[in-house]
Amino acid sequence: MGYIEDLRKFVGNQPLILVGVAVAVVNESGEFLLQKRADGQWGVPGGFIELGESTEEAGKREVLEETGIEIGKLDLVGVFSGKQHFVKLPNGDEFYPVTIAYLKKEIMGGVLKSDGKETTEARFFKINELPDGLNPIIGNLIKQYSLSLSI
Repeated sequence: MGYIEDLRKFVGNQPLILVGVAVAVVNESGEFLLQKRADGQWGVPGGFIELGESTEEAGKREVLEETGIEIGKLDLVGVFSGKQHFVKLPNGDEFYPVTIAYLKKEIMGGVLKSDGKETTEARFFKINELPDGLNPIIGNLIKQYSLSLSI
């Protein structure tokens, strides 16, 4: 079991503050790496940090696990939090995420593939050809990423 599952044993469904990462990976053509999650929504790779893990380590791990791509040093884009990001899951669990968003413009290695669990499809998209079903929060992040890239 992971940290969050262990916490839930004690607090049940009540709201938690959880720290996570979102990583925009951009290839040499300026295209964004997006993953289609099991719920059908598209977004950037990411997830929650584990105990003892830095946010940078979590970002690299999540990108590799979910898409097969290896990345190096991450560049901070921003931190997103607040009541507008509140999540209530179908099982009743509630949380307020604090999301540290990173950008990586250099791919170190790996082979693009979906993990078949969290990711059902992984592809690069041009900024003006983003897919339908894009998570609205991620859409806003991509706009901020593209501004930082001057795309």
